[in-house]
Formats: sequence, C-alpha cells, structure tokens
Amino acid sequence: MNMKTLGLLAAVAVVIPATASLAQEQTGTPAAEAIPQLMQQLDQYQTAEATIQKNLETFDTLDFDVYTNQKWDRLGESHAEDILVHYPDGSTTTGLEDHIAAISQTFVFAPDTHIDVHPIRFGSGPWTGVIGVLEGTFTEPMPTGDGETIPPTGKPFSLTMATIGHWTDAGVMDEEYLFYDNAEFMREIGLGQ
Repeated sequence: MNMKTLGLLAAVAVVIPATASLAQEQTGTPAAEAIPQLMQQLDQYQTAEATIQKNLETFDTLDFDVYTNQKWDRLGESHAEDILVHYPDGSTTTGLEDHIAAISQTFVFAPDTHIDVHPIRFGSGPWTGVIGVLEGTFTEPMPTGDGETIPPTGKPFSLTMATIGHWTDAGVMDEEYLFYDNAEFMREIGLGQ
C-alpha cells in the first residue's frame, strides 16, 4: 500500500464517522443508517456531475466540429428533433430543420465561420452554459431576404458568444438560448457604427 492510498484511507476513517455523527445530530437518523444515505447522496451527486460533463463534451463537439464544419446531418447528436431555439435578435425557431436553416445563413456570407474555444463551461442539473468565440470573415455577398445582397466588406469578426442549453435525459438539448452582441457584430463586419 503506497503512502497516497494510506493517507486517503486515514482521511476517510476520520471523515465518515464525523459526517455520520453530524448527520445523526441534524436528522435524528442513527449513524449506521446515515452512512448509506450519505453514500447514496454522494453517488447521485457524482452521477449528476458526470452527466453535466458529458453534455458539455457533446456541446464542445457540436461547436468545434459539427457547427464549424457544417455537418448538419450530425446536429441531432446534440439537439432534439423539436428543439426550441432563442436567437440574439429575439427570434425563435422550433424544430431541427428550422434551426439548421437559421444557423447555416452565416456561412453564406462568412464561409470561414468557426468556433474553436469554450473558455468558460459550466452546468447545473439539466442546464449547461458555455462562453465561446465566434469568428469569421465577411467575404461573400450577404442576402437581405428581399432578393438583394450586401456586398462583402472583407472584414473579420470575433464575437464573444454564450449558449445556455437545457438537456433531456436522452442527452440532447430541447431548448437553447444563443447570445451575442448583434450591434457589435454589424460594426465588426463594417455594416454598423
């Protein structure tokens, strides 16, 4: 037995009786019954944390690979078929196909759009949040929706963005909130002040 294992066992030998004694004082539950309850709570906590980490890893893959490389056929790995998405301009879509139609529009005028980092990642229960950097360059005509286009400015953009997602037990998001500064985006690509 190495020293690290011996130290861990010594810590457990001190912590479990003290924790059981505290639980008995607070709940009136005998220490012998409190230990299994505490172990069950610890197991539930570890399971919840593992689920949050799995969802965050799925989200990393979504942004860094699926979104960046426009692998729309894989979006169902992270999004429910009937997902409700809230966009920075206040609009929403319902359903995977409408979401793909909305997010693919950026690639029309900025085909090099990508997300490479999530410097902040966190979660609580069925919710995760990430802050990332959305980057690209306005190199192609931008459709305006009325059959007209805005000529490219050649200007790059680098926007701090945040995404909050609600995850189902099946490991996909059924609701997503996307945030970034639209005015800053327009300024960076040369269309705003």
